[in-house]
Amino acid sequence: MGGKDAAGSDTYTSANPARLDEAVARVGLADAGTFAAACRTAKDAQREWAKVPAPVRGRVIASIGRLVEANAESLAALVTEEIGKPYAEALGEVREIVDTCDFFLGEGRRLYGQTVPSEMPDKNLFTFRNPVGVATVITAGNFPVAVPSWYLVPALLCGNAVVWKPAEYAAASAHAMYRLFAAAGLPDGVLNVVFADGAQTFEGLERALTESTVDKIGFTGSSEVGRKIGELAGRHLQSPCLELGGKNPMVIMPDADLDLAVEGALFAGFGTAGQRCTSLGTAIVHESVHQDFTDRFVRALKAARVGDPREDVLAGPLLDRKFADRYEEYLTWIQPHHRVVSGPTGRITEDNPRDGFTGEGGLYYHPVVVDGVRPDDRIFLEETFGPIVGVTTFSTMAEAVELANRPGYGLSSSIYTTNPKHAFAFREGVSAGMVSINNSTSGAEAHLPFGGNGKSGNGSRQSGMWVLDQFTRWQSMNWDHSGRLQKAQMDVAEITPDHGFRL
Repeated sequence: MGGKDAAGSDTYTSANPARLDEAVARVGLADAGTFAAACRTAKDAQREWAKVPAPVRGRVIASIGRLVEANAESLAALVTEEIGKPYAEALGEVREIVDTCDFFLGEGRRLYGQTVPSEMPDKNLFTFRNPVGVATVITAGNFPVAVPSWYLVPALLCGNAVVWKPAEYAAASAHAMYRLFAAAGLPDGVLNVVFADGAQTFEGLERALTESTVDKIGFTGSSEVGRKIGELAGRHLQSPCLELGGKNPMVIMPDADLDLAVEGALFAGFGTAGQRCTSLGTAIVHESVHQDFTDRFVRALKAARVGDPREDVLAGPLLDRKFADRYEEYLTWIQPHHRVVSGPTGRITEDNPRDGFTGEGGLYYHPVVVDGVRPDDRIFLEETFGPIVGVTTFSTMAEAVELANRPGYGLSSSIYTTNPKHAFAFREGVSAGMVSINNSTSGAEAHLPFGGNGKSGNGSRQSGMWVLDQFTRWQSMNWDHSGRLQKAQMDVAEITPDHGFRL
């Protein structure tokens, strides 16, 4: 906080989920008072940071990108160690920080306002982007470095100070990222990292809002917590940036390339052990290709490796014990009318192995495909954060779109088809903020808008130029140099037409 460590009221140990007996980090957890104090520190630092010319702030962002790039392997290895993400995916996540910095380093020279014509002579109109002030950013740990960069980089570029509350189970990754940002030359107090549990974070945020030391909230996490954040922000007349959960559909049309669809479904459903907000929730398969697709999907899944995330695997362990406990609850949602077509379920152990792999010492779980899912099933309607994918069928495009929208989320979606008419009909009908054609539900590029609707978010968008509207406010200015008071709508010249004219 302000470039200095502050004492914690409690401690938390971040463990390696692949080898639970290995501690990765021990951090002090702040109380609500410390959180609110960090916001005050940021408020003081922001005033001077906003005075730094935007192109110079852009050069700081460029330095962050270069530092992350130079430390990519070390940071990716730490992510793998701390949350169990396969190393290849972790390296891709780190690359996303670099891509984000590469995009925004130039935005420091493009924080454009406008010169707008006035309806009166000798008067000029302008618009300006101003920083919002202090942004509080609360992030999950499934993407412990990439997703935070979606907030931190544009917020800092726009002249804001930031108080960042990372997930405590990804503390080492967050601390490493903070050190890289600080090494780029950020002044003390402009970026503050606070580790705290949910209750203390919420209470501290409420205090800071009351003290007017927070001007914007960014939150990535569950829809349940997102609602509470939205309610709190609304009481203070603020609109938060919410990136929440998803129940992401993948529609498989009868003309789809099924091998390509299976490849996409495998990565979307079970990459990162199904622990992405954009992970595949339900495969909605045309009844004419349902059996063929399901058979191929199961064969591909059985051939995929689950294991040590340092190796070439599709999936490693679950992120943390609390996610493992929650995933075991999701497995109880499987009903008698469902068919588990993928084989064993539950934790991988010596008594319940996967192809000889016993998962010793880690939070490894069997990936599960559940066929026969119905639109009223809980497993169809609710997010299931973990390696489980449902399969259901449809007969018409209208039915497919209705099924895709039924859960009420609206983050990501996908359709596999070789018919452009089907692709555009799906794009028009689906409620998701992101649509993929012949591609996975996961895999956002850093310069496209990212975000959802419905239970997946409040319509706010991250990434690319669109996120600038989250971290700036428009200010309009009129400059009248006529030497007299000119009143809008009243002192406007009239040109009288002859409306009765006819040829």
